[in-house]
Amino acid sequence: MAPSTYYAAKDRGPSARTISDAVLIPELVTLWNANYCVYGVRKLWKTARRAGIDIGRDQTGRLMRVAGIEGATRSKRVKTTRPDPTSARHPDLVKREFTATAPNRLWVTDLTFVPTWAGVAYVCFIIDAFSRTIVGWRCASHMRTEMVLDAIEMARWSRGHHHEDLRCHSDAGSQFTSIRYGERLAEIGATPSIGTVGDSYDCEHHGVVVASV
Repeated sequence: MAPSTYYAAKDRGPSARTISDAVLIPELVTLWNANYCVYGVRKLWKTARRAGIDIGRDQTGRLMRVAGIEGATRSKRVKTTRPDPTSARHPDLVKREFTATAPNRLWVTDLTFVPTWAGVAYVCFIIDAFSRTIVGWRCASHMRTEMVLDAIEMARWSRGHHHEDLRCHSDAGSQFTSIRYGERLAEIGATPSIGTVGDSYDCEHHGVVVASV
């Protein structure tokens, strides 16, 4: 390299692009932080345009990479039903008839999850099919059998310690086929019931009971 070329490059001022990047990057980072650090290129680009920032989509992506920020990515689907092939299954005592003639004749229980900023929260609900009232519930950072037992305990204290002719219907998740689950239901006089595995019709109506609350 010729000395004149070196000194010309050394003495040359910052380019228009460098100056523009220096202005735009903090603005993009501010908008990204204001939107809980989850916006990707497309959403951040549109937000910047609405804020009056003259910027292109590709430029937004480039500057996000320079700034070291990126959008939130979807995690893998969370599975709440994990059948245990070694456990004996209780019979289906409901046969898709999710109705009851009186309180404490049919309870429906299920596990679901709620994504939060701190992670995934798992929730177990127990619902009385007669009134569609939640009689017991438990929220935890795991989906072990203990959370189901805690939900039963809440239902036990809210609805009484013993019930005749009570069926408690669930899916075939390992939490509901465990020995402890069956024993806890037996303590309140309830009989466990498990729906057909892989039956979308049963799952749909089971979910309707939970979602209707």
